[in-house]
Amino acid sequence: MPTDDLPWSAPDPAAQHPDEAADSGLLAPSWAGSAVAAVTGDTGYLRALLDAEAALTRAQAALGLAPEAAAAAVTAAAAETHRYDPRALALRARAAGNPVVPLVADLTTAVAARDPGAAAYVHRGATSQDILDTATMLVCARALDTVLPDLIRTAAALRRTAAEHRDTPMAGRTLTQHAVPTTFGLKAAGWRSLVLDAHDRLASVRAALPVQLGGAAGTLAAFHAYAEADGAPPTPDLGSRLLARYAAETGLAAPALPWHTLRTPVADLAGALACTAGALGKAAADVLTLSRTELGELTEGSGGSSSAMPHKTNPVRATLIAAAARQVPGLAAVLYGSLAAEDERPAGAWHAEWQPLRDALRLTGGAARDAAVLTAELRVHPHRMRQNLDATGGLVVTERLVAALTALTGRAEARRLLDTAARRTAERGIALPAALDEVLHEAPPTARHEDRPAPPGDPATPPEAAPALSPSRLRQLLDPTGYLGSAGALVDRALERTEHHPQESP
Repeated sequence: MPTDDLPWSAPDPAAQHPDEAADSGLLAPSWAGSAVAAVTGDTGYLRALLDAEAALTRAQAALGLAPEAAAAAVTAAAAETHRYDPRALALRARAAGNPVVPLVADLTTAVAARDPGAAAYVHRGATSQDILDTATMLVCARALDTVLPDLIRTAAALRRTAAEHRDTPMAGRTLTQHAVPTTFGLKAAGWRSLVLDAHDRLASVRAALPVQLGGAAGTLAAFHAYAEADGAPPTPDLGSRLLARYAAETGLAAPALPWHTLRTPVADLAGALACTAGALGKAAADVLTLSRTELGELTEGSGGSSSAMPHKTNPVRATLIAAAARQVPGLAAVLYGSLAAEDERPAGAWHAEWQPLRDALRLTGGAARDAAVLTAELRVHPHRMRQNLDATGGLVVTERLVAALTALTGRAEARRLLDTAARRTAERGIALPAALDEVLHEAPPTARHEDRPAPPGDPATPPEAAPALSPSRLRQLLDPTGYLGSAGALVDRALERTEHHPQESP
């Protein structure tokens, strides 16, 4: 079969229409147009690759391993990002398996045009993974620098909401059903706590993002070889000194070892991104549930419209955050899988990281952007919360009634009485007080404490229950706002945690 007929030798339609191959986020509204999209796009990655190359030459010049003029020429040529075509580099990268190889060729040509003698110092002693890993860490640092402020804004908005609604009662729900009363302030404080947890994890990872430099197999041998060829005396600590200087030039951390196949930095970042997406997703999931028409306890400040139904105002931001929260853990799983990398450079494990990591950064950054707006504009409807809290006719406080009766009838009997009354309320639609009154008057004498006989003339009603269930006492027990436990104190305690910590300033 002629090779010209093979699919991979066919003309590339995208080459004729390059704009059609660009990814602007048409199917990714969660990150389209965000600050993180700009720093993680192809141009942003290209910028980072060039920055990594220029920083390496400057680091060598600082140690006397390259002329200062060469460092200046490489830095100047690398600064002209517009001279390098990301699409052309992508297509040429197929030959070597990564974009660094064709970029080094183009950068060398650009440097030679400025200073022919400086061209020899482009990429000197490095391997492709050194540059791509370092560039990836630069991209991650720049991406996180857009995410962290959004998380702080989100936490600040939730602080205000939690404080304002510290004592706003609402139904707590477990397994989709009313459980016991809680407050919206406590719920918002919980969201904030998760956001701050995520922020702290991301800030810690951000501070530790390392430069990569190891040469062909992690020994830095080529740098020693070039130094010796230039006539420099042997220097055993040359590699560690160069690594430290390279870290300083890039603004990244200096690792203890080259990490070509020691992928802790990527795995740690993956976990922090998944945690952040999940933390924001928790708040989004609650907003989506509580903004349902039949609940109406929350609404987004500026919801989205429907193409077909004019009456709808959809919780779009919460929807996009929830979508991101479902995707990032799967991407993190791929990144964790790359920890099992063979040899001193793996075939496939390293390559498998690139796109999932970029997608995870984009999704998390987009979610943080949307969360900052969502929480700042969130509308709370206390009257709907109270209506829903009262919807079960008192069932939401049966736990309280059990506690009140336990001291008088014993726990087992109190639970039996309330179970029966609750079933009648749910099945027959009668109010809980009426159902409980029925059950109490049906209680057999054997249900009483054996050492407390029934009083004359009242063989059916447990004597201990009657005083506890007087109309005034029952009204008190049935008031859900009186059964909020330590909710207010817990909100106060949660809000003692500030939004700003030392590690937040990378």
